[in-house]
Amino acid sequence: MRLPKRLLLAAGIGALSARRLLSAPYPLGGKSVLITGGSRGLGLALAREFTARGAKVTLMARTGDALERAAQELRASGAAVHTVVGDITVAADLERAVEETARAHGGLDVVVNNAGLIQVGPLENMTEANFREVMEVNAFAPLCLTRAALPLLRAARGRVLIVASVGGKVAVPHLGPYSMSKFAVTGLGQALRAELARDGVGVTTVCPSLMQTGSARHAEVKGRQEREYALFATVDNVPVVSLDAATAARRIVDVLVRGDAEAMIGGPALLLRYAQALAPQLVADVMALTNRLLPGPTPSNEGVRGANVETPVTQNNPIKRAAEAAHNEG
Repeated sequence: MRLPKRLLLAAGIGALSARRLLSAPYPLGGKSVLITGGSRGLGLALAREFTARGAKVTLMARTGDALERAAQELRASGAAVHTVVGDITVAADLERAVEETARAHGGLDVVVNNAGLIQVGPLENMTEANFREVMEVNAFAPLCLTRAALPLLRAARGRVLIVASVGGKVAVPHLGPYSMSKFAVTGLGQALRAELARDGVGVTTVCPSLMQTGSARHAEVKGRQEREYALFATVDNVPVVSLDAATAARRIVDVLVRGDAEAMIGGPALLLRYAQALAPQLVADVMALTNRLLPGPTPSNEGVRGANVETPVTQNNPIKRAAEAAHNEG
């Protein structure tokens, strides 16, 4: 069935108008920003960037001590900071975070879905419970927080930032649950962008490559734990391959301010995205070959925190140590 020309014209004009609205520069001065996972790592780097641009921030995380250290640092530079101790997988905590943000800063303009969980190890050692846990944190929590914040975001014609990953575009061996969750949250970002446009709420999804945030020590490691962690923590801190957190945060906030729908952050992420689009079979073959070079599975499915399986290889990595110290990753 052919659509009438007038209908097609109206649809085109509507699309262009929505694009112009959601892609208009979004000044951050005086804006109220809620950041999950804001006490350390990329979340803290993003908080520094937002406050440097004049925003007021609310940091949400599970650990009160880490939150207070982050808040003290930001307040020392003159930033307006509020903290909320809570679990992003608990609906009541998310609702409380939204309410406290509005009360502390007079509203809510930007929601930054940054908090995440990562598990490292062979697929054979990953349980169904691992997949469900990471989906709750990395995919369902951003959905639930965005929905809880929607009345305030609509009133402010605000913005939503979803921090996905290059792993949400190209599945990486030994990061199976993580890649699944990041593919899901990337799709969520696209869906939210399309449906919230009519309310004047812009949604931006970013897919960073590796970043020097110091967060590797908090990963759950399975399989041959010391070898898995040594590889993961080392690659995570290789210059050129990984971005320093401050650079990544600046680029991410730039993308939000521009109002882009989606952006790859870092050269490796961009290259992988294009390679996947142009030569998916080649990328699949390369990933299969990569998997052959990684440590094999073990009889036990037990997982441990990365910090508990440090070796001289990781302990003596100066880039890794510097990132941990700079981003409250104690």
